[in-house]
Formats: sequence, C-alpha cells, structure tokens
Amino acid sequence: MPVSLRFLLLVTVFTLRCGTGCICHGQALRQTESLLLSPGDLIHISVFDAPELDQHARISDSGELSLALISRVAVAGLTPPQAEQRISSLLAAGGYMRHAQVSVLVEQYATADISVSGQVQHPGTYPVSTPRNLLDVLSMAGGFTPVADIHVTIQRRNGKHETVYAAVVNDADMALLNAVLIYPGDLVIVPKAGIVYVLGDVSRPGGYVMTNDAQLTVMQAIALAAGTTKTAYENRARLVRQTATGPVEIPLPLKDMEKGRHPDLSLQADDVVFVPYSAGKNIMLGASSILSSTGGAAIYAVH
Repeated sequence: MPVSLRFLLLVTVFTLRCGTGCICHGQALRQTESLLLSPGDLIHISVFDAPELDQHARISDSGELSLALISRVAVAGLTPPQAEQRISSLLAAGGYMRHAQVSVLVEQYATADISVSGQVQHPGTYPVSTPRNLLDVLSMAGGFTPVADIHVTIQRRNGKHETVYAAVVNDADMALLNAVLIYPGDLVIVPKAGIVYVLGDVSRPGGYVMTNDAQLTVMQAIALAAGTTKTAYENRARLVRQTATGPVEIPLPLKDMEKGRHPDLSLQADDVVFVPYSAGKNIMLGASSILSSTGGAAIYAVH
C-alpha cells in the first residue's frame, strides 16, 4: 500500500569535501563548528573567568561584531572556532588578557530559507531562523512521496562544498541515535527510489519501490505481487531490462526457480518481470510494449 510518511530516523552521516582533495569519513559532523558565521547571526561570546566580558551581539551587515574592549571585529565567513581564536588574539594584542579562553556560540541564525526538493509532497523553500531537525524539515514539506528514496542528501550553506548524507528508516529503536540538523540556507534533496515492475498474469501487478536498500530478486518480486495466477504461463515469463543499447529480454524459468533448479536473479531499478497468460494472450508481446505498460502501473511502497 502506498506510504507517504516515513519519518523515524537512523542517520548515517559522512562528509564529502571537494576541492584540491576529497575527504570522506563516517564520523558525525561537529555541526556548529562547520558552519560559517553570517551577517544577522546572533552570537553569544563568553570568556572564561571574565564574566564582565560575557555578551550577546548580532553580526552587522558589514560582517562585524561590536565587543567590549576590542571594539569591532570581523567574523563573517569564519567558523565559531576561528572567531574564538581571532577574539582571543585581539584581547592579547590589546594587552587585556594573555591567553583568553573565548567561547563563541550561535544563538540564532539570520532568517533564511531551507530548500527541500525531490520526492516530497510539497517541494519548495521554508523560512527558518534557527537550525531544525531533519524530521521537522521533512514534515514541513509534507513528508515523502510513495516513491521516495530513504537516502537524503543535504548541501550545507557554509561555502565549503560540504554534503551530508542521512538515511531515514522505519526503526523506532534507532530513531534518536543521531539527529541531523538542517541550517538556514541548506538544501535538502530527496531522490526517487528504484522501482521494479511485475506485470502480466499475477495477482497484484504493479511497480514495487525498492525501499530500505532492498535488493529484490525475481522470486521476491513475484511474491510481492501476490504470486502468479492459475492461468499464468510461467515457462514463458521473462525479464525486460533497459540497457545502453536498448531493452533486452531474459527468459525466466519460474518453475525451476521455485524448485531451486535455477538461480534466482537479482533485479535492478526499472526492471520489468512479465508473466504472460497461458491461453496465448500476450505471450508474444514485445519488450517495447511491455515497457510502455509500466506508465499506468500502480506503485506500491514495500516495507
């Protein structure tokens, strides 16, 4: 049955930074340190053992903060740790504190749009002023469509060509392990999942979404379609697969597959398993005609 919302969250996050080199790792991002400060962000600056220097300030349009003792300091385009180092250096240069331990925290980001595109019910832009959980962002966009892939791509706003990948799965026990935050200016992309089609003389013909990294085989796909009917001509079943040179047909000896005399074949996205009627109807149907019939097939989300 079609499913539009699949929101329980298991996060597999890694970073892809492209430039002179490429670094990929499987550790969770230090989110607050990876984003660049921007005009309009509200910042909390504190200095260890100097409560009189504690203050809240908003970055001006020129990218500067107005701070006690050191007047104005340019921080736009820096990460919070870089801003900490710059403020500490200015305090030392002014003779106020030799080794100041400065903390810079972003309390509120400047209002900006989060963009959500791809397989969601309501793609578009959504204004936010603070980081939001990925679940919240997907909810704002109306949730997944029935053919959404579980692998979500997030493009960060920090100017480092940083991409985060998150997997959204239906597992309540794993939902709170990690929380991916979406920041103002980020782009969330939900791609389309792979679909395999089971058509012809089966109980429930249609397209089946390959969700949750499903690796479907021919016999599994037949089972999802509730099996063949009594009038099916199983010995003439075939697999139609699109290739770079056009569609190809692969014979499927279903009877031998059922009895283990022939290996069960793995399916790829957009494959079509076609089972003709035994009375002769559709037995000679060509690959092009079979492929064209996928356009009107019902789509089912598989759990």
